[in-house]
Amino acid sequence: FTLEKHFENGPASSLCPGPHFLLPDTNLLLHQIDILEDPVIKNVIVLQTVLQEVRHRSAPVYKRIRDVIQNPEKHFYSFTNEHHRETYIEQNRGESSNDRNDRAIRVAVKWYNEHLKKIEDEEKIQVILLTNDRTNKEKALEEGITAYTCEEYIKSLTANPELVDRLACVSDEGKEIEGGKVIFPEHIPLSKLQQGIKSGIYLQGTYRANRENYLEATVWVHGDAEENKEIIIQGLKHLNRAIHEDVVAVELLAKDEWVAPSSVVLQDDGQNEEDIENEEEKENILKTSVNKDMLRPTGRVVGIIKRNWRPYCGMLSKSQIKEARRHLFTPADRRIPRIRIETRQADTLEGQRIIVAIDGWPRNSRYPNGHFVKNLGSAGDKETETEVLLLEHDVPHQAFSQAVLSFLPKMPWSITEEDMKHREDLRHLTVCSVDPPGCTDIDDALHCREIGNGNLEVGVHIADVSHFIRPGNALDEESVKRGTTVYLCEKRIDMVPELLSSNLCSLRSNVDRLAFSCIWEMNQKAEILKTRFTKSIINSKASLTYAEAQMRIDSATMNDDITISLRGLNKLAKILKKKRIDNGALTLASPEVRFHMDSETHDPIDLQTKELKETNSMVEEFMLLANISVAQKIYDEFPEFALLRKHPAPPPSNYDILVKAAKSKNLEIKTDSAKALAESLDKAESPTFPYLNTLLRILTTRCMMQAVYFCSGMDNDFHHYGLASPIYTHFTSPIRRYADIIVHRLLAVAIGADSTYPELTDKHKLAEMCKNLNYRHKMAQYAQRASVAFHTQLFFKTKGVVNEDAYILFVRKNAIVVLIPKYGLEGTVFFEEKDKPTPKLEYNSEVPSLTVEDTTFHVFDKVKVNIMLDDSNIQHQKMRMVLVEPKVRPKILRTMLSFSNVKKSSCGKMEI
Repeated sequence: FTLEKHFENGPASSLCPGPHFLLPDTNLLLHQIDILEDPVIKNVIVLQTVLQEVRHRSAPVYKRIRDVIQNPEKHFYSFTNEHHRETYIEQNRGESSNDRNDRAIRVAVKWYNEHLKKIEDEEKIQVILLTNDRTNKEKALEEGITAYTCEEYIKSLTANPELVDRLACVSDEGKEIEGGKVIFPEHIPLSKLQQGIKSGIYLQGTYRANRENYLEATVWVHGDAEENKEIIIQGLKHLNRAIHEDVVAVELLAKDEWVAPSSVVLQDDGQNEEDIENEEEKENILKTSVNKDMLRPTGRVVGIIKRNWRPYCGMLSKSQIKEARRHLFTPADRRIPRIRIETRQADTLEGQRIIVAIDGWPRNSRYPNGHFVKNLGSAGDKETETEVLLLEHDVPHQAFSQAVLSFLPKMPWSITEEDMKHREDLRHLTVCSVDPPGCTDIDDALHCREIGNGNLEVGVHIADVSHFIRPGNALDEESVKRGTTVYLCEKRIDMVPELLSSNLCSLRSNVDRLAFSCIWEMNQKAEILKTRFTKSIINSKASLTYAEAQMRIDSATMNDDITISLRGLNKLAKILKKKRIDNGALTLASPEVRFHMDSETHDPIDLQTKELKETNSMVEEFMLLANISVAQKIYDEFPEFALLRKHPAPPPSNYDILVKAAKSKNLEIKTDSAKALAESLDKAESPTFPYLNTLLRILTTRCMMQAVYFCSGMDNDFHHYGLASPIYTHFTSPIRRYADIIVHRLLAVAIGADSTYPELTDKHKLAEMCKNLNYRHKMAQYAQRASVAFHTQLFFKTKGVVNEDAYILFVRKNAIVVLIPKYGLEGTVFFEEKDKPTPKLEYNSEVPSLTVEDTTFHVFDKVKVNIMLDDSNIQHQKMRMVLVEPKVRPKILRTMLSFSNVKKSSCGKMEI
């Protein structure tokens, strides 16, 4: 046994030049995981005592250290010291568990040093304790153990000075930095917060920072019993160092201190972190007199219950001071405050996208402290920006591991006799698929044929993904973690490996494929007479695009089996859609865009809003029908364990903006039910303004709640508001949505085609899974929008100035938000510019309107703008517009574009 190899590539330390292992204590591992992950750091022993504590205190850090231990190049070893006779120790009387664990760590270091002395023919190998705990270090030195703080050891690695940047600041959360006056109130300790929450003095909730106004946030109160679900927090001191997604304790203010949600757009653009007077000036802007009806419960953050920090992508704002080591980092996510970091590589990092982690936020610091983690590459580079948006939206996108890939079928694959058990052979049917152009992950196919009694047989055939992904294996665990496939403008992040998504599960034409079929017998009025479900084998006769399918339906000369099947489906779909709409289902609008890419550079060369054909609607109707039929079946069989999808009705206040906007155009929108809303939207027409109805539907989409997955045994409200359906689920896209795989498994058990397993009938586990799936779907949606935004900027980069019509969607106190239908873009036009005189502004929330000097802007007014790319801030590039018509005196107005619009409709679309 030789240890020489271990130390060949290890770092050279000036403190301990000989070969050595490092042994970190728990707090060091928790706080300095970025250092330990660095490729330079090798030869580390991680004790069982430390691993157990880390697992208990931080699941993300525990996962990261497990991954490092499994990397053979790092030479990290875990040692089960709690199960080793010579290193196990009992807790002494009066000794805290923390002190006992520190002692156990020191005992293990001592034992290891003795153990390594016994290895002959080796240069003396030391085990060095790394601890930032002063007491633990002092005791270690007294006991003859070599011990260093993390900073001492890292600074001794003279060949790797860049590692110093990755050191986390180890000062306590509330500990003050040198100098600087106290800005924030002290946080109340956790034990007192918990007592206060129990007694009702404080409320616990999730802190959500405001993207448009850095001096405002909302706290969503946990628990259904609270009448105030949402509390507004305004002003720096009241925000009190909370960061987006933290779990906080809030104290409600007296009613006479309540405020209204701010309509002002405020970005933190200051460079001087000590400029608190400027903050107070900005806070005064928020305090304008408002209608009493608009006041909302208001509070202040009194303490932090759980920090939900993550590594943040962004850019360095280099200090103006020469030779400075302290710099401000500006996160890409506007909801995250700037972070102060120390780095010696500021010149190298300027213009780069980097990752930074937060370490703490002292009371007398305007910004939190953090440390540099990683350089991602040059800002503006397509690969770098794609990596940033995937990281920022927490999209798992690493390559599938060998463990995952080992569960894929071995190639060449074919259907066996075993596969045919419990399956119907439907290869004789004229089945075809209809999808967007370029689609390779084909989830669904359809057929329609007349049967002898004059009725029609209609089938929806879905890829049988659950045949290939078996419960609990590594492939299944990776799929549930990813939750959904993420579609970016020129990249797809698959939920399952490509062998399944684009080949074995994809219902391509002219190959045998395994499917799960939902088959109805219908009469000519599209009334369902019988429904049956079966595992099947199909052979699709054609993979068509929406346009190709439409061309067949409309053709006067084509009368082959595929075309006849499509015409039958289309006829029934129109009847089904009319029934749904008569029942109160909503038809909403959303400006979606499609890019045409250059085949060589992959840059966008054209950008237009998507055109929907009749065949889009045809496929959608049968997918909705299959989802409803399956939902009813699995709920009948498993009333406690069905995975369903609901769409809650929006609270009435959500519709205020829509009702007021319609009223300003002398139109009435009724919102007391989905049916009333659908009918009033249908009537809201203007002969002189045909686009008005689309604008109203776009605005209605913004009023909607998010549709969510849930477990039937954990909820009483199943209703899907947008579809006006009492029950609904997702069954039709198992290649790209994990929820559908669970639904397939439930349905297979219900029809006796597969066996159950414990987790499938554990409603608590299913509810937890639904929570993850809802989060993954939301983040995928945001990542898709960010990708559209980035590609839109690339498109306009070469276009110079473009003149286009726009419509006002919202008015703010100091801005208007406009939509450009041609490009499906949304932009905020600011009427205040830095270092320029502010025009006279009058905001009317009742009408909604904004008067600038002598020009009044109403919601839905048509304006004309010049659009161009503003890349003066490389991190937050945006579309800048100049208002062309109507002209506002005395100055030209510029607009800044945000792309939060690129939003799939919450209702009436496939992702319902």
